[in-house]
Amino acid sequence: MNEGCIHEREGEQVTSRIPSAAEQQMAFRFSRLSREKGVQISEGLRRKLADAMTKEEIDPNSKPGIPAGFTYLGQFVDHDLTMDASASMLAFGEPVSLEMLMQGHSPALDLDSLYGFGPGCATFRNYFDSSGRFKMGSTLGVSDPAGIPAVNTDQWGFDLPRAGESAIGSRGDMRMPLIPDTRNDENLAVAQISLAFMRFHNRVHSRLAEHGLPTAMLFDSARETVVKHYQWMLRTDFLPRIVDPGIVDQVFNGQRRFFEPLRGGDPRHATRPGDRPTMPIEFSVAAYRLGHSMVRGFYSWNRVFTRDAPGGPATLEKLFRFSGRSGNLSFDGDINDRNSGSNLRLPSSWIPDFRRLFNFEEAGRKDLLVPPDQFNLAHRIDTRLVKALRELPVGAIDQPDVPSGVQLNLAFRNLTRAAMLGLATGPQLAHEMGMKALSKDQIITGAEDGARLDTLTAEEREELVAHTPLWFYILREAETAPRGAGRLTGVGGTIVAEVFHRAMEGSTYSIVKDPHWRPSLPAYQKGAFTMTDLMLFAFEDSEELLNPLGDGPLPKQPGTASSTS
Repeated sequence: MNEGCIHEREGEQVTSRIPSAAEQQMAFRFSRLSREKGVQISEGLRRKLADAMTKEEIDPNSKPGIPAGFTYLGQFVDHDLTMDASASMLAFGEPVSLEMLMQGHSPALDLDSLYGFGPGCATFRNYFDSSGRFKMGSTLGVSDPAGIPAVNTDQWGFDLPRAGESAIGSRGDMRMPLIPDTRNDENLAVAQISLAFMRFHNRVHSRLAEHGLPTAMLFDSARETVVKHYQWMLRTDFLPRIVDPGIVDQVFNGQRRFFEPLRGGDPRHATRPGDRPTMPIEFSVAAYRLGHSMVRGFYSWNRVFTRDAPGGPATLEKLFRFSGRSGNLSFDGDINDRNSGSNLRLPSSWIPDFRRLFNFEEAGRKDLLVPPDQFNLAHRIDTRLVKALRELPVGAIDQPDVPSGVQLNLAFRNLTRAAMLGLATGPQLAHEMGMKALSKDQIITGAEDGARLDTLTAEEREELVAHTPLWFYILREAETAPRGAGRLTGVGGTIVAEVFHRAMEGSTYSIVKDPHWRPSLPAYQKGAFTMTDLMLFAFEDSEELLNPLGDGPLPKQPGTASSTS
């Protein structure tokens, strides 16, 4: 992690060496906010803490938060922030210029996980058509006793483009998405959010072409328009939902104090105009893992997969299964064997009803409301994770050996990764940032519906209070906030807001560097641009595109669930 040595394993022996100059230049630029590494809690305590965080199933009606679509928008944004675009080029053996190398390793909010280096680069050219619009894939029509036309037939534009039978390799290789960052097919929800942004680009591209923009300028102009509207949506809609709006306003009004400020603050992090941003591990390993607590165990996905339908709701396991990277796009076969299963494309029965994931009444579209029992809300940001995250599918874990047991528990993985990096603790960072630290009672007891630490011994409680892992600490901050509980505040809110601001500042196209820029695309409120505005524009204001499977109950008859696989 950019700290001066590379560890290499040969058999059972691990050796360390200083990286070469070329390797140092290639390294994704991580950094530390804290002045010193933190004292880590023991592995035994990490196991107990992870168990407490994932022990009980969360009641679907327990203190819900924002519309559930924002959970997976957050994951899509995470991939944007940490995309290493140049790695794809190196894998294909293409030459990489210094400029491209720097751009490809920049933790900026520039949608490089969506665009890569664009159609001008041979590695990414196949993701676009000849005009610079994204290629999209087709779903697979499946037999459906309910007779829904959109289920029985292939539906173009509702699946990611996939390698298909032309791929040389296994069935798993045939299912892989043809996109710059395959992490955007880790689960069905983030894959569909990624597809929505591809639609968004294509619609912007078409609009500019209709306005007479020269062909040679279309792609770059479309990308700039998309990126700036995306950043505006993050700044004005997404961030205030997950972070105390007062902190967001303070940071974006020019008071970035801790992370790479242009003036003032810690001199270790001072930057000059034009410097590329880094990625603080306190953000990537702790603060921005807030989304893990927002995940629900199941979702009302569409008319086929909802609580009262024969197929049941879309469980988290199914969202992993019906992806090309973590699953096999099929009901049959082993979810942990990417070469098993019948389907090479997403079945049409799994096309989402986006009205169930985003509240379009916020954009003045009451006609797009669904009944409350069909709408999905994210779990409130706190110290509990749904029980399904106790055991991740093997395909969702990017490591060469096959993990098992507690190693599949997402909470344990987060806590262990932080320990491996010597991450600063919550109390330590609060002190360094000059903020009032959480009390012992807040850390141990938390708030109603938070993780219960009844199984800890007195000694373990003292250890946890003294060296609270930063991720757990930040979630306790949100959980116990005196006002606006369920949003990041204090240490966590400040880290997230400042990194977002710096990542926008470091983008080639930037609303921070262009403070007079305002949205130009259609929106419900003049001068605004929200996620629902973005979705409406991307899907052409069409209910049929936002919900291709339509409405209405399904007949409860044997075999319906399997027949829509």
